[in-house]
Amino acid sequence: MTKLARDFGLRFGEIPTGAHNAITDVPGIRVGHATIAEGELQTGVTAILPHAGNLYREKVRAAVEVINGFGKSAGLIQVEELGSLETPILLTNTFGVGACTSALIRRAIAQNADIGRTTATVNPVVCECNDGWLNDIQAMAVTEGTAFAALDAAVEGAVAQGAVGAGRGMSCFGFKGGIGTSSRRLSLDGVDHHLGVLVLANFGRAGDLILPDGRRPLPEAQAQAERGSIIAILATDIPLECRQLRRVSRRCGAGFARLGAFWGHGSGDIALGFSTASRIHHDERRDLIDMRALNEDRIDDLFRAATDATQEAVLNAMCCAPGLLGYQAHCRPSLGDWLARG
Repeated sequence: MTKLARDFGLRFGEIPTGAHNAITDVPGIRVGHATIAEGELQTGVTAILPHAGNLYREKVRAAVEVINGFGKSAGLIQVEELGSLETPILLTNTFGVGACTSALIRRAIAQNADIGRTTATVNPVVCECNDGWLNDIQAMAVTEGTAFAALDAAVEGAVAQGAVGAGRGMSCFGFKGGIGTSSRRLSLDGVDHHLGVLVLANFGRAGDLILPDGRRPLPEAQAQAERGSIIAILATDIPLECRQLRRVSRRCGAGFARLGAFWGHGSGDIALGFSTASRIHHDERRDLIDMRALNEDRIDDLFRAATDATQEAVLNAMCCAPGLLGYQAHCRPSLGDWLARG
């Protein structure tokens, strides 16, 4: 049975979690995985859908925080400039970005025949980490079909974690990494809201990991230069301006640092945040539109929630992922096994 970090007695702040302790506690969000696990091919795609409608026509507000930019993602420049997200987010390995980008474009055109003809083109968003230690990355096993499978598998509710989807071949602090998620529940003006984080964890030097209780697990792996990456997808139903979204997303970096990461030269550390609280209508005709936003004096609660949820999401990824033998017999042990031993 898969165990989460809390099942090993680890604790993460005082803010309560949502019902599933997952990014899907934000209403309407769906997550899907397509996993490739065939010998030396250990990779996949994970899809995050902000809502079930036509995202190109009904965009959500978004922001990007590039903590360290050693990465090959697609679409982040336009998100930074316009503050909106108009496709699902796909996570995959570094050489899968092209296939995932094409899949998002094809899916958007299938829903909106005017794209690139009588209206603007579409900005597909794909983020990546290098899974080349456990996966034969040169085989380029991720195809458009893999991306479509992840999109079509997306559901609300509980999220599969660990060595699934894009997380299949990822490593973290010398252990097996992968997909992890966590959420926090916040009350604003007497109404419950949620903030959730989903990570693709593939970062950290062996021996640098610090658990919330102060222990420092040491895997049977030689310490190497920090050349991994981590992508954090932050979502909330709290109304936020794009500037506020970026400020909150930046606190995912505090969660990385709590774990012992220092964002090394070769590490791509990126947080992408979005809010489902309001829609940006592609076909809007009004000159002026209304917008609600958080009272900035309340933003510290979101900062803490983002930090705690990110820290927990990474450890959930590591605890849920079993040890894996992959490309050229490379292996990564499971943090869950280390914790179970005591």
